[in-house]
Amino acid sequence: MKTEYVNSLTIPLGWNENNIADLSGQRFLITGGTSGLGAQCARVLLRKGADVTITARSLKKAEELENSFGKLRGNFSVIEMDLTDLASVRTAAEVIKKSTKKFDGVILNAGVMATPYTSTKDGFELQMGTNHLGHFAFAGLIHKKISGRLVSVASQAHRIGSFGSNTVDDIRDRCFGVGKYSPWAAYGSSKLANLLFISEAERLRLKNKWSFTPVAAHPGWAATNLFGVAPAMAGKKLQERLTLEFNKVFAQSAQMGALPLLAALTYPNLLGSSYLGPSQYFEMRGTPKLTRARALAYDQTLAGNLWSVSAELTGVAWENSARA
Repeated sequence: MKTEYVNSLTIPLGWNENNIADLSGQRFLITGGTSGLGAQCARVLLRKGADVTITARSLKKAEELENSFGKLRGNFSVIEMDLTDLASVRTAAEVIKKSTKKFDGVILNAGVMATPYTSTKDGFELQMGTNHLGHFAFAGLIHKKISGRLVSVASQAHRIGSFGSNTVDDIRDRCFGVGKYSPWAAYGSSKLANLLFISEAERLRLKNKWSFTPVAAHPGWAATNLFGVAPAMAGKKLQERLTLEFNKVFAQSAQMGALPLLAALTYPNLLGSSYLGPSQYFEMRGTPKLTRARALAYDQTLAGNLWSVSAELTGVAWENSARA
């Protein structure tokens, strides 16, 4: 008789930060932690007694954030890092690798959205370079320092992402922004890459017995400064202001948007490659639940090709990551 194994784990309806256990003695790392979801996750983890390190492009903004915390239980520290510059990524990773301590969890949170066509310092299309390739390199360089969860922040926009025919050539072209450029299509592809990265990391984790568990989460529609980055880059100050005001009225708060990320980081017994998002209004708002990405996000051939191209372009191969 055939036996079927079903993941019966569910997250209780209404789960929120009050359900997070005391985190005293635990250490967490968040990329892009100076504002929005990253800052909110840092604030909650510090309240719970954890030691929190964020990466930041601007040390001034990080200092302003720390000053806004007031008295919190955990310790706070900052590492300077710019994901659009692989040299900066390597420098930040070296700081972490020199420490004798490991992180109980890492959130790959930093990102940009629907930006005008721009290249990173290494020549990658900005959104693929920031949202995927920079994080791929950073996580690969520090993964031996992660003993718990590795959380990638995805988006419902992954559903409009594409890598053409899914070949290494088409993936490479997406990474460099070759061909007609659409800001939203590029963003969707970068968020699809985040999910493919987690799926492939889970397969490789099982093969290589890596010490972390890769999972993904998305915040739904949350009112953060992310929505103002693209119009600001285009010099459209009025559009930037109107967009941010519109989000304040209609989107859920950053506090709510951070909940799926915090659940992905701390909820017990999550399986590798789990995906969490808001529970209401087409996953646009609400408390966390386990969900599923589109089928393409679990395509093993595409995930393997993306991993290979990412390793080639960043020069970060991860240890023992070749597929059998």
